[in-house]
Amino acid sequence: MRITNLHHFTENHRFCVFRDFALSGLNYRMLTNIYQPMIGAFAVGLFTTLYQQLPSEMTGFSALEQQRKLFFSLELEHGERGRKFLIEQSSKLEAVGLLQTTRRYIEANDDYIYEYQLTEPLGPQEFFKNQHLTLLLRDKVGKHMVLNLREELIAEEPNELRQTNSENLSVPFYELFKLNTQVIDYELEQALYQTATSRQTDVKLDVTTKGFTYEDIIMRFPRQSRNREFVENLRYRPDQLAGVNIVAKKYQLNLQDICRLLDEDSVFDDESNLQIDLLQYKANSIFRQLKQHDEKVERHLHKIEDANRAENGEMQMEKSVEMAFYLDAPQIFQGQCDVHQYNMILRNEPYTLVLKRFFPQGSVPDGVIKIFEVIDLNYKLSEEVINVLIHYVHVDRRSWTKASIEAVASDLLGKGIHTYELAVEYVRDKAKYREQAAKKAAEPSNNERNSYNKSRTNYNSTKQKPKISIIADVPKSAPLTDEKREEMRRKARMLDGKMD
Repeated sequence: MRITNLHHFTENHRFCVFRDFALSGLNYRMLTNIYQPMIGAFAVGLFTTLYQQLPSEMTGFSALEQQRKLFFSLELEHGERGRKFLIEQSSKLEAVGLLQTTRRYIEANDDYIYEYQLTEPLGPQEFFKNQHLTLLLRDKVGKHMVLNLREELIAEEPNELRQTNSENLSVPFYELFKLNTQVIDYELEQALYQTATSRQTDVKLDVTTKGFTYEDIIMRFPRQSRNREFVENLRYRPDQLAGVNIVAKKYQLNLQDICRLLDEDSVFDDESNLQIDLLQYKANSIFRQLKQHDEKVERHLHKIEDANRAENGEMQMEKSVEMAFYLDAPQIFQGQCDVHQYNMILRNEPYTLVLKRFFPQGSVPDGVIKIFEVIDLNYKLSEEVINVLIHYVHVDRRSWTKASIEAVASDLLGKGIHTYELAVEYVRDKAKYREQAAKKAAEPSNNERNSYNKSRTNYNSTKQKPKISIIADVPKSAPLTDEKREEMRRKARMLDGKMD
């Protein structure tokens, strides 16, 4: 027990004890012969004192009492010395796995309440498989005493039985009994929810640790199972054990579920290799079945609570809508209500009534009602946001199928939209995006024409060969006369004379 301030752990603080077992003769013998040499007689006395706070024929929580009662029962002096001694003895019980201590803070009284959760002592088989406890006992009493205690507490198998071949003749549960899983007894479920204690006794997978250990699994695995040998090999296969823990964490399974899965056929092959894919498939099936069952029960209990509120006359205050967040009323509401009334309906009416307004004569299909029940009760989407979702599905002309509606609901949940105003902004953003997409779809025809003409012009101006002037054919002239020839010779001589 980690107590840093002794003023937070006094005789005046209240406490309660929780246990879910009853001590047998073997348990008492384990306490006196095995645990007492390790932790001392006073620590064992503290364990039995806490155990007796609740009648032996009952399990659950004891009544709240002041810790002064413990001090009197154990003859501890009141004050700092007595508190330190009690803390020391409880720490010994916690170290060997017999006790877990929890402190709860009560804001109303600004005080603490201590909860002592007792754990059943290990049986002889389980204890001697636990290495660190066995070594602690050896350090306290010696090796030979440990061997003697083991012989006294565990009866060995006769030699004749060891030499025989065994055959499992046990009848499985589902071969003899057939359960009606199609019908859910809501009254029974409600009674179990109301009477169940808040303490979860099953061993749960803690995400801050490495998960279930080999010892946790093997202690709760059936000894007569055909997969027992394969599960025992997990002790030497840390990779497969890690895979089991990954599946348990992924599908939120407790230790009982994991042991049941490992007992299934074909989970291990002939070479004792774990079939992770098959294990995940079976774990997913369990996860989905439990989820669907819990959702059905939750929806039924919620309906009962709504009915009780209606009988008691509990009504919610009507919320107003700012004009900046008005949604346009669809065509089917024309003549029935104006924009202001329509938005007040979306903001304040239950989604069941809003759904009826969007369907002819108010006949909403059962499938659609179930979809919105899941969104309301299991996804926890606020009712005003659900009404805006109904408006969006109608205005956007989306399908009323489960996939279409859940796609929008998932988007709303993922974006953290929990108010009417945020939902209206979401619808407007979707409308703007749809308009922009429509414009882009219409623009390419004009752009393509312009780009085509421009490319033709560029091609003609840059890619074609330059224009080259071609000499036209010169018509033939008349033949030279003798006089013109003579004149040409004379000019040539004159030029030759000048050049000289």
